[in-house]
Amino acid sequence: MEIENNNNFQVVHETYSVKEAIDEAKRCLHCKIPQCRKGCPIENDIPNFTAALAMGNMGQAMSIINERSNLPAICGRVCPHEKQCQGHCVLGKKGTPIQIGKLEEFIADFDTDMELIRERLPQKTRGRVAIIGSGPAGLTVAGDLARKGFSATIFEAQGEAGGVLMYGIPEYRLPKAVVRKEIEKIAALGVDFRLNTTVGRNGVTVDSLFAEGYDAIFIGTGTSVPQNMNSTPGAQLRGVNQSTYLLHQVNVYNEGAIPRSMVPVDEGDRVAVIGGGNVAMDAARTAIRLGAKVTVLYRRTQEEMPAIQSEYEEAVAEGVEFWWNTACTEFIGEDGRLQSLRLQTPDGERIEPFNRVFLAIGSRPANRIVSTTEGIEVDDKGYVKVVERPFGMTTRRGVFAGGDVVHRPQTVVLAMKAAKEVAQGIAQYVDAVKLLQVCP
Repeated sequence: MEIENNNNFQVVHETYSVKEAIDEAKRCLHCKIPQCRKGCPIENDIPNFTAALAMGNMGQAMSIINERSNLPAICGRVCPHEKQCQGHCVLGKKGTPIQIGKLEEFIADFDTDMELIRERLPQKTRGRVAIIGSGPAGLTVAGDLARKGFSATIFEAQGEAGGVLMYGIPEYRLPKAVVRKEIEKIAALGVDFRLNTTVGRNGVTVDSLFAEGYDAIFIGTGTSVPQNMNSTPGAQLRGVNQSTYLLHQVNVYNEGAIPRSMVPVDEGDRVAVIGGGNVAMDAARTAIRLGAKVTVLYRRTQEEMPAIQSEYEEAVAEGVEFWWNTACTEFIGEDGRLQSLRLQTPDGERIEPFNRVFLAIGSRPANRIVSTTEGIEVDDKGYVKVVERPFGMTTRRGVFAGGDVVHRPQTVVLAMKAAKEVAQGIAQYVDAVKLLQVCP
């Protein structure tokens, strides 16, 4: 298949050179009480990996990061650093915080490019764990358990691992080559991957996995079902789609898997993105790269918008318009095709021409696994219920869950934080069951 060359999706921010990274690391004040670490959801040991980098000790810096993170090249690129580690840096008071994300990204990329010696790993004799889903939560649980001596197998419905990292984040923010390299590192820990395998279909269920001999199962399937606006008149018109569909199609197009004609935006389209989160920013910035005129419609104020500030600022710089306190009350079409939107604004009602709309108003978990498994309780919105001890176990013994499927849609690093806690809960559970099995 011949694919046209599209440079619009190249990475926006380039990584540091070795000298730039070391010079930036030298700026760290090594505070007695490091606020940066307090701001990190997974409590990355930022002062110590920064100190190792400042001395040119890349291997030590990578080892320190690996104590808390399995996906540093990804977190370095997509975490909301200004709200977390970097936002807590004391140098931020002078407007010059340490660029922690770019340092983490540099160390991880250096480790990959130089193929540094990996850590010594224990034998996989502690137990077998099945992980459903290969997004941030699933990869984190698998990596942590492999380092603890467990045999971990990831079951992924798609033909390639990565979940939202591969199919939901634009190439210009997170190159797919980076995702693949991080997954290769997870595989190098001894984690197995079973792709094109959908748990809940074709006889593969939680029960069948237990029958295969797994000691515990982790559900990390995220929130794969986007919220819709079906109650709004005209929502079924052609031209009204989900933002996640746009992002998926563009990602596989950029990979050369589909032709440009299968991407649901044409040059010159008038596109509205409804929503104010990071998915809305990704969709808007993607559509504008495809040659569309793009407007984000958000029903609240700019101050209430949940998207990362830097993402919003870059969207504005790229030409995206924002209409605040604006709600769509009707999709208006002709011959089944979207033509315009009826909008409710602070100044009253008006009709604006748009021929494409992408919804980014949230998502919820699919019920495929829960509906094919006895004993797993969910709340009224479909999120899986879990307990505190062992952390992350569902109402069915031996089945655990974590990430967005439990905690509502959040960032990559928050999914990782929850997953790390669940991995510890799984280890405690399996150890306890095996101990009881050998007791007289």
